[in-house]
Amino acid sequence: MSVLGKKTSLYSPGLNLLIIAILMVMVIVTVAPYILMLLTSFRSNREIAQFPSEVWPRVWTIDAYVRVFTRTPFWNWFLNSVIITSSVTVGVLFTSSIAGFVFGKYHFRGKELFFWLILATMMIPGHVTMIPGFLIVTKLGLYNKLAALIIPALTSAFGIFLCRQFIEDIPDSLCEAAKIDGAHDFYIYLNIIIHLIRPALGSLAIFTFLATWNDYTGPLIMLSEVKRMTLPLALTYFNTQYVADNSGIMAVSALIMIPVTIVFLIFQKQFIKGIAMGGIK
Repeated sequence: MSVLGKKTSLYSPGLNLLIIAILMVMVIVTVAPYILMLLTSFRSNREIAQFPSEVWPRVWTIDAYVRVFTRTPFWNWFLNSVIITSSVTVGVLFTSSIAGFVFGKYHFRGKELFFWLILATMMIPGHVTMIPGFLIVTKLGLYNKLAALIIPALTSAFGIFLCRQFIEDIPDSLCEAAKIDGAHDFYIYLNIIIHLIRPALGSLAIFTFLATWNDYTGPLIMLSEVKRMTLPLALTYFNTQYVADNSGIMAVSALIMIPVTIVFLIFQKQFIKGIAMGGIK
């Protein structure tokens, strides 16, 4: 702010320090559980069971990670999670963007009705559709297959809504100019629309990746064999086979976080830009 040619700060130095202190406390409270989980993964089960327990390990050990990699089909679980999560994320990005393009730039009878019906599915709790979804998957012969988790999740009502809102703000003149130059609809979608809604796609990619990667209920219902488990579901393996192997659970949990952190770092700029643009809208 400028008053009579002099710049004045909106906040006093004391208030700025207070805000910074509050934010630091919030960061510590948020990060503390993850740091504790990581430290616990380097402790033995005997040390974890001791009371009172200490935060810092007395004896650092990687036995938990050795057990995870040598006594369990960890790489099968990891590969299953990667296949399911990457397939669902790519599928959702494609179906959401192309459906958003149709709802945002095309005019046809019943468009608003169809769109509101899609949004209405977001109001139905996921637990309500568990049994019908399981019966459909069983009838199709997909039970205990990775496709049982991929095919039903290839569309997202939230993704369609998000992409449609961004695409509606794209000037129609861009699409009309491309059509005058001889571009067909799919060319416009692939070379114009996709590039202009990257922030929305970046945000959608992170949300979809996190939801699919951390999904526990879906694999629990649709999968039965140990080798077909995903990483979140595999956490129960340590309770049944090793009688509450707490250090092993913490080790797997720490390993589960690595891909999620990498994906967030890759799409961080697009994610922040998408939230900023959404706030402006």
